[in-house]
Amino acid sequence: MRAKKGFNIRKVCGQNIIVAEGKENMDFSNIISMNESSALLWNEIQGKDFTVEELAQILMDNYQIDDNTPLPREQAMHDAGAVVLQWRESGIIDE
Repeated sequence: MRAKKGFNIRKVCGQNIIVAEGKENMDFSNIISMNESSALLWNEIQGKDFTVEELAQILMDNYQIDDNTPLPREQAMHDAGAVVLQWRESGIIDE
């Protein structure tokens, strides 16, 4: 997967908002607000391919979660999968 070009994150009134920029995204009318974790992930994946597993690892590294603990890894995978689903439904990533 890869983030589509022209979708950038901006801080607006303390909120992380995805902004569509460029002619190819002129018809994009959604407002996508991201919490700090999803904004972290969005910034980390810019310009590169990514997997749900890589997103989970970014979360674990950022929140200093031990990789050998099964339950937190499962939670990170669940959370990363939920973010990808939201991004996919919003049309801001390519498969």
